[in-house]
Amino acid sequence: MRTGRPALIALTALAPVSWGTTYAVTTEFLPPDRPLFTALARALPAGLLLLALARVRPHGAWWWKATVLGALNIGAFFPLLFLSAYRLPGGMAAVVGSVGPLFVVGLSAVLLGQRPRTRAVLTAVAAALGVSLVVLRSAGELDALGALAALASAASMSTGTVLTQRWGRPDGVGPLALTGWQLTAGGLLIAPVALLVEGSPPALDAPAAGGYLYLALANTAVAYWLWFRGIGRLSATQVTFLGPLSPLTAAVVGWAALGETLTPVQLVGMALAFGATLAGQLAPRGKPEPVEKVATAEPFSSASRNGRKDSMDLTVPGLRR
Repeated sequence: MRTGRPALIALTALAPVSWGTTYAVTTEFLPPDRPLFTALARALPAGLLLLALARVRPHGAWWWKATVLGALNIGAFFPLLFLSAYRLPGGMAAVVGSVGPLFVVGLSAVLLGQRPRTRAVLTAVAAALGVSLVVLRSAGELDALGALAALASAASMSTGTVLTQRWGRPDGVGPLALTGWQLTAGGLLIAPVALLVEGSPPALDAPAAGGYLYLALANTAVAYWLWFRGIGRLSATQVTFLGPLSPLTAAVVGWAALGETLTPVQLVGMALAFGATLAGQLAPRGKPEPVEKVATAEPFSSASRNGRKDSMDLTVPGLRR
């Protein structure tokens, strides 16, 4: 049975909500100063797991498409995000990164032929302002490299989001397989960089192992599956307007679990950002629901030998019973 629109939005929103817990897990459980290893531990194991479950490999043009999407959404996005977080003061990285909806509005006009609407632009500005009130404690000294990295990370994820909707999915391939392709490609791109910059993996105690397990499974495998599933059924603008839920969740987790305080200004910012998130889900009048585009994909050799063309992705229409 097809998921209703409100339920689909709610499920997609679980992805940025999950990502909002990353900061608390990283600071409380993981080894310090290992951002690239953390990015690798999030992406590659999750991608390989989803590949094993989906049992579908790319075919034809989807080899390079999956690589491009993996580089934009994972391979470039993760390192740039961590670089900006380490070099910018306070929540400046989140503030700069919150311009993502504006990038998506512009890219959707160029790549999807969707004319920018005044409401979408104003909502994106309101979301960025709300996030800035929540996370920006003090201006500090602005690091040029950090600011460029934050902008590049937002541009990378926004481009990947729009291209994911433009290219759709191959025939017979569900979001599970598409997510696995991207996470694996992104993880393989991060691996040599992490090895060169940070050296061998750190020794892990039980809390760190549990933290990495959470990041790989819930925070990455499940969250990105929900995210790309949402991109296939909602507009790129609607999906990206769910992004502010990540810093909002981080603020709530910091208040509830880490003993941080929430000032009146932050509460106003949270209300503004959350309102912008809700406003971003209102589809323009007369605009039809996006249709998932499909092409062709090739199953693994074991499936071919048995005369099967399906995958283990339970969202494939032929397997929904």
